[in-house]
Amino acid sequence: MSVIKSSVVFGIFTMISRVLGFIRDIMMAAVLGAGAITDCFVVAFKLPNFFRRLFAEGAFSASFVPIFSATLEKDGKEEAIKFAEEAFACLAITLLFFVALIEIFTPALIYVMANGFVGDDAKFALAVTLTRFTFPFILFVSLVSLLAGILNSLGKFAATAATPIILNLCLISALLFASDVMETPAHTLAIAVSVAGFIQVIFLFRACYNAGYRIRVKLPRLTPKVKKLLIVMWPAALGAGVVQLNLLLDMIIASYLPDASMSYLYYADRLNQLPIGVIGVALGTVLLPFLSRSIAAGNEEQVVKSQNQAIEMGLFFTIPAAVAFFIVPADLIQVLFERNNFTPTATAQTSLTLAAYSLGLPAYVLAKVFVPGYFARGDTKTPLKFAIVALFVNVSLNLILMQYFAHVGLAMATAVSAWINVLMLSTGLILRGHYRIEWSLSKRLAKYVLCSLIMGVVVWQVQKYTSPMIDGTAAEQISGLLILVFSGLGVYLLSTFLTKTVKKEELRALFSKR
Repeated sequence: MSVIKSSVVFGIFTMISRVLGFIRDIMMAAVLGAGAITDCFVVAFKLPNFFRRLFAEGAFSASFVPIFSATLEKDGKEEAIKFAEEAFACLAITLLFFVALIEIFTPALIYVMANGFVGDDAKFALAVTLTRFTFPFILFVSLVSLLAGILNSLGKFAATAATPIILNLCLISALLFASDVMETPAHTLAIAVSVAGFIQVIFLFRACYNAGYRIRVKLPRLTPKVKKLLIVMWPAALGAGVVQLNLLLDMIIASYLPDASMSYLYYADRLNQLPIGVIGVALGTVLLPFLSRSIAAGNEEQVVKSQNQAIEMGLFFTIPAAVAFFIVPADLIQVLFERNNFTPTATAQTSLTLAAYSLGLPAYVLAKVFVPGYFARGDTKTPLKFAIVALFVNVSLNLILMQYFAHVGLAMATAVSAWINVLMLSTGLILRGHYRIEWSLSKRLAKYVLCSLIMGVVVWQVQKYTSPMIDGTAAEQISGLLILVFSGLGVYLLSTFLTKTVKKEELRALFSKR
């Protein structure tokens, strides 16, 4: 299965998860609104995810997948399973100690991570309680990341992509059936997060077993391959740590802004994450094992081809999405979130934040394509260096722009630093001879931009006619939004065919069984 086809499979399941995620966020906006309680839940939810991206998806996965893929390619299935079991044991015992430590020192963690809450005793106490409920999630989801790495290396992406669906279903169920069981709905949601992580582990254990890879639980041992994993892992951990520190500093700075600032950033980022999650994460997840196997086989030409395919697919979707988010953010936010406790003021502020985030949307996806080009070759240090530069840019811009644009300034800084990071990543690969920009790719990307701008003009004009519907009843709002979405989608696809950006032969090749 090619990079494109595998990404489509991954993207379809991710799209289902994202749709459920939107249903979850719509329900959260209605039940929790945008205020102090939501701010506390956002902190409690982000902290285990911060460490997940640092230890699991960021460092561990980036180090584990290339070694597992190379072992599978050269030494066979039995050796690959043995290595996976050794890595699983070391990861599990380390995370058990880490979770226990955090549960004891949660107040200190909140003091550092959300220092702006310190002056408000009730807000600080709620953040501590919710974080203690959510933090076991890091243990479960990190083990999920390892099991997903095994399946991805085998080219089995469906189960991995379906895993986040479990989290969304658990949170939706908590909001529907147990929102009034505890002191606040946020308490119920926090517990549901950890429950979902446990179910995800069971789900992927079963998927690995069905694929013929039974992972047995053993006592941890520091074998040569585990030592190699740790050696490769530490710069990746630092690199992921810098990226997550970037997000963490945004959260710390936002905690000093007025109430609901974190909520505006959260809801805008959730919408912005739709194309990143469906396209960017899919491409990055699929690309790493593909590149690792191609490099192990000495097929550098296939490496370049796979990266260019990934860039074409990623930007085909994300450039028009960025244009749409910039032109009609208020319509999207109003229809999706504005009800009950989510006010028109919250809609206006979240819309401005989404427009700022959208400026960096293509860069977020491109980073997912270029980083595997380093990790697949065992180079985890170079992305670390680039991430540090991007961190300094982001923090500097945060401190400057927040004075003039508050939370919107944080989103602007994130977008600018994302483009600087991508520029460094791509230039590094080109200078090493590991990547080249083909003329056909340049022409196609220019056409994507042209078609997206045409789409943007049409959507802007259609918006004038749908605006009364967006302000109407729920049925009218949905109808108005669907008109906007399908008019933009139709114009963009028509433009790509008229400009011969996409050809019928390519579509046939994509969906053919061969």
